[in-house]
Amino acid sequence: MTVHFIGAGPGAADLLTLRGRDLIASCPICLYAGSLVPAGVLAHCPQGARIVNTAPLSLDEIIAEIAGAHADGKDVARLHSGDLSIWSAMGEQLRRLRALGISYSVTPGVPAFSAAAAALQAELTLPGLAQSVVLTRTPGRASAMPEGENLAAFAATGAVLAIHLSIHLLDKVVAELAPHYGADCPVAIVWRASWPDQRIVRATLATVEAALGAELERTALILVGKTLGSEEFAESRLYAADYDRRYRPIGPVPRFPEAS
Repeated sequence: MTVHFIGAGPGAADLLTLRGRDLIASCPICLYAGSLVPAGVLAHCPQGARIVNTAPLSLDEIIAEIAGAHADGKDVARLHSGDLSIWSAMGEQLRRLRALGISYSVTPGVPAFSAAAAALQAELTLPGLAQSVVLTRTPGRASAMPEGENLAAFAATGAVLAIHLSIHLLDKVVAELAPHYGADCPVAIVWRASWPDQRIVRATLATVEAALGAELERTALILVGKTLGSEEFAESRLYAADYDRRYRPIGPVPRFPEAS
């Protein structure tokens, strides 16, 4: 018996890996985070599968469901939204399963920041502007931020920030970031990225609060950085005609002669 932790993606039912789809189809029991996992993903469950929405359950109750499946020798598909590597609460479940001696696997999913960038049709790392993306959040009731992890510290690097779970604190986000990025720094807010009702607000740090209004909440992602919508950036050397690379040796003494 194995518990298969599966990243169910950001919202669109077809933004699911083939591996994830096949694992869901093979498991007689599916535990899913009903607040964010789209119903379309559950369509891959086999006929007659036991499907449990874990949104109203405690950690103890979730583990009890898994322990029951283990006793019956039935594999479990455990679905979380986005990708499991960030803010999924998977770690505490895995710790419990290790203590119980229950086998598990982990299948990645499309993260929300990737879906948001795709919705914006944007490359977040552009030469000369930014080569780093920081995935972060503001403090919340469920999880405090460790000392040193704050928006001002990340902003000081000039990296693009993908700020999760923080739309309700937009005024504080703007106040912390403006001194580092400048009031004219581009901002994009993507609400329910990849869902049918996805919405996008483009603005600057100076205008985003007025542009947003009060209607978007909860599942909105805030992206801040100079690369958003910029046309003023250098071209990558990767495809430059004079760039000597393994698969395109250049010059009389190429760097990778064995490839020529």
